[in-house]
Amino acid sequence: MARGDARSFATARKERAADVDRWLADLLRAACAWPYAEAGRDGAGAAAGIRPGRAEQRGVARVRDGRVAADRSAFDGVALVAVGSLGRGELAPGSDLDLVLLHDGRDDVGRLADRLWYPIWDSGVGLDHSVRTLDEAAEVAREDLKAALGLIQARHVAGDAELTRALREAVLADWRARSRRRLAELREAADRRAGASGELAFLLEPDLRDSRGGLRDVQAMQAVAAAWVAPAPGPRVREAYELLLDARHALHLVTGRGADRLVLQEQEAVAGSLGLLDAEALMRRLAEAGRTISHAFDATWRTVDRLLAGPAPRGRRPLADGVVEYGGEVVLARGAEPRTDPVLVLRAAAAAAGAGLPMAPATVSTLAAQCPPLPVPWPKEARDALVSLLGAGRAAVPVWEELDQSGVLVRLIPDWERVRHRPQRNPVHRYTVDRHLIETAAAAAAYTREVSRPDLLLISALLHDVGKGWPGDHSVTGEVVARDIGFRMGLPRADVDVLTRVVRHHLLLPETATRRDLDDPLTVSRVAEAVGSREVLELLAVLAVADGEATGPAAWNSWKASLVADLVRRVRSVLSGAPPAPAPVLSPEQAALARHGGGAVRVHGGAVTVVAPDRPGLLWHAAGVLAAHRLVVRSAASASAGSTAVIEFAVVPEYGSPPDPAALEADLRLVLAGRLDIERRLARRAGAMRRSRVPVAPPRVTLVDDASSTATVVEVRAHDRPGLLWRIGRAFGECGLDVRAARVETLGAEAVDVFYVVDRAGRPLVDVEQRGDVRRHVLAALR
Repeated sequence: MARGDARSFATARKERAADVDRWLADLLRAACAWPYAEAGRDGAGAAAGIRPGRAEQRGVARVRDGRVAADRSAFDGVALVAVGSLGRGELAPGSDLDLVLLHDGRDDVGRLADRLWYPIWDSGVGLDHSVRTLDEAAEVAREDLKAALGLIQARHVAGDAELTRALREAVLADWRARSRRRLAELREAADRRAGASGELAFLLEPDLRDSRGGLRDVQAMQAVAAAWVAPAPGPRVREAYELLLDARHALHLVTGRGADRLVLQEQEAVAGSLGLLDAEALMRRLAEAGRTISHAFDATWRTVDRLLAGPAPRGRRPLADGVVEYGGEVVLARGAEPRTDPVLVLRAAAAAAGAGLPMAPATVSTLAAQCPPLPVPWPKEARDALVSLLGAGRAAVPVWEELDQSGVLVRLIPDWERVRHRPQRNPVHRYTVDRHLIETAAAAAAYTREVSRPDLLLISALLHDVGKGWPGDHSVTGEVVARDIGFRMGLPRADVDVLTRVVRHHLLLPETATRRDLDDPLTVSRVAEAVGSREVLELLAVLAVADGEATGPAAWNSWKASLVADLVRRVRSVLSGAPPAPAPVLSPEQAALARHGGGAVRVHGGAVTVVAPDRPGLLWHAAGVLAAHRLVVRSAASASAGSTAVIEFAVVPEYGSPPDPAALEADLRLVLAGRLDIERRLARRAGAMRRSRVPVAPPRVTLVDDASSTATVVEVRAHDRPGLLWRIGRAFGECGLDVRAARVETLGAEAVDVFYVVDRAGRPLVDVEQRGDVRRHVLAALR
């Protein structure tokens, strides 16, 4: 569909609102004329796609052309007022009607209401209605925020227009007179709504109406403007608002019902209705719209706070060359010359972040319009300002957003356009790519004292995922893009080499730590070879933490942090020329458990430790017991020390409270002793469970070459579900394999499990046919 067709949605909404207006006017005319005549049924109601109901068909008399020649005096003292989407002229296909029957105390208003509401109910249209006198409606608006917001934008439909005008004037006058209290209520409501629905720009399945940056936020800004406290939303916000209305309109058409949440399975169809290439293009446009609205929303409330707080001190406090604080905002000094100072925009941004203050909107606009482009390569002052900005930590994020909204960022770093508003369509990431990058830099700022080159840490954090704007492995493409940006920023060649190596290998430590056996000498030597120096290692170590923290809770936890720290320690030893670490030994606690002989189990909260004589199938039998007790394995680490195996599980209940630790321990001991048929118990549980009908990506099984010299590394990626680890382990057992070590990780709903397997003779798999057979068995177990 062409862009012109997308604009037709707005026309369709207005036309439908006009059709409904005519239909409602006919209904009110008929109600006022009853029992002498009633409106025809072939006019505006049909044009609006509304079916006539049974009550509409029960008339004493009809008039030619579906019109009633009622005396206009019948309308005196009664008016039909539209609020909500009909009041704003934004009636989407699935929108309900929100109506107020306003009257001056007429005795027959109850009969009028019945004659009005019943045909609407019979038509199948959703209706929210009320009957009020002028004083009653004004009183409700004074006490009820939702009613006030509706009546602020109320629109006359039919009847006595003077009544509607009087109501609007009364509601607006009261809204303005009580603006301090009412705007505080409005802000609290917006905060609650955002807390419940999240931020539209960063959601996989956003609520187009209630999310932060959604339709309700624009309507809230319009309410603030109605209080004469802040300007009405500007053209960029209105354009973003229209896009959200169009998306909601398309969603109603696709689903055949009123809906506000854009779920994954509807996104492709909605994108097609809007003439967009695919769901990713749709979500990128929606992310941009949501951030535009959120940015304006924040600016509106800063204006509200400033005006309601009264006059601010008029003094100017210098912050940097050409930059001062004035009235709680960062503005340009009187002598500043933005037309001749290309670094001024970065210097002002760094000063704002360092002081924890917002940049004045007029200042941002001036800098965006007047500052000349930075020379290439950048001067040192510009690099220093960028590092100072990023080093401000969390305070840098809103300032960076200001630069982005004004278009400054893509002029400073042209490659930024490729990642700007780009969605990350998986539940692990909570931000778009560009927001994730600045969030990572903000997180890295807390660790600058732990590295010798804090400037390179911050810049590499800002650029580590910049390759996601290009096809292919983003670490590989990111290396190329980061090299170009590094030279553009004027970094020395040696620093560019460090920067690109960090970007290229920014996933190396967390992926190796969680998916490889750290006791395998080849694992550590390969990492040391890729890192190349202690300087790069320390940057990667801190970046792994910052990246994980900025990604989301599913991407970083204490278990992963401890594994990465262990890997860093081992690699640092290799880079220092120290001998390889000795084989692991049992901890005192594990050794005490192992003295039980036949095996021991300890359950402590979400940690389950199994220590037992090593034998084939130990890992997956233990995992089967956990699944039978409705525990989901979030991570598992298996290792051997001599003839004793130690398995550490991190588990959470599927639902409700965790199982009885004593019963869990008892079953684990039974299965270790071979006295519990765990397969039968799991089969019974699986039969009682309802299988999900939500489509998921097919599983993938990969045999990783050159990851170990003593075992074959099998990587399994699949949708997580109860008993997954049991199924995989049983498939290995059917192939005559033993699991020597394992790393199990769950990222959202995605399981990424790595197993070091050997044959019965303790050797890695080299036969091509045998390797193919293993892959087929595991895939079959996952279906």
